[in-house]
Amino acid sequence: MDGLYSLIRIVLAVMGALMFVAGVFFALQGAGVIMWPAGSFMLRSHEWIARGILTANFGLLQLYIVRRR
Repeated sequence: MDGLYSLIRIVLAVMGALMFVAGVFFALQGAGVIMWPAGSFMLRSHEWIARGILTANFGLLQLYIVRRR
């Protein structure tokens, strides 16, 4: 049972890290720093800056909770 618990923690940590990276990417696209892909609807959109920051923060929160226990 201990091995399963460790596996779940690893999976949740990886998901949190990916959520953080995606959130930063979304925010940078929304800010117009990353202009890729050229046809993306997220480019230079204040809405996506906010969504990206929220997503990145939730990823960090998940990492904090997983690492704490």
